[in-house]
Amino acid sequence: MTAIEQTEAVRPRGTRLPRRARRNQLLGAAQEVFVAQGYHAAAMDDIAERAGVSKPVLYQHFPGKLDLYLALLDQHCEALIQSVRHALASTTDNKHRVRATMDAYFAYVEDDGGAFRLVFESDLTNEPAVRERVDKVTNECAEAICDVIAEDTGLSRAESMLLASGLGGLAQVVARSWLHSDRSVPRDQAVQLLASLAWRGIAGFPLHGNEQHH
Repeated sequence: MTAIEQTEAVRPRGTRLPRRARRNQLLGAAQEVFVAQGYHAAAMDDIAERAGVSKPVLYQHFPGKLDLYLALLDQHCEALIQSVRHALASTTDNKHRVRATMDAYFAYVEDDGGAFRLVFESDLTNEPAVRERVDKVTNECAEAICDVIAEDTGLSRAESMLLASGLGGLAQVVARSWLHSDRSVPRDQAVQLLASLAWRGIAGFPLHGNEQHH
């Protein structure tokens, strides 16, 4: 159950919840408000109302609005990192790895909660703590892709990281563009198109110890 689903399940005011459940409820409410309004326009009053709690209850768990936002970023940045790692580990076939990785980004932006907007379309990127988390998710996803490229091609770490950053950036930007175009191309088709483009590029680097990719 997602944080937003937990919010829907326990929204009525006055219900006493275990601390962890209450925290998840508040995070779900905050996500809805931040995604809809952006950080600057959102108010703690709005979040408390959305969660069906009093402001004192909200402040018991999160001292301020930035603390709430950072907690959400930590949660959703980690979700993408784990998704990319899972995609890379899901097969040893590199062509399938590329497709699975592209699909991880599409799945991330397509999630109904809109959490990707907090990560990649934040109106608070001038805040160092936010910038640090956004940079972390970008870098850790690239590092995961880099590990595979370096191992399979024998390219240097620096060269592999450049290619990995390109693949991750391509996936993230195109997935968001696809979503903002109202998904005019079916997701499976969009993923396949992008994976084909990416594979034609990365397959040009021979497997370590082999003449070419198979």
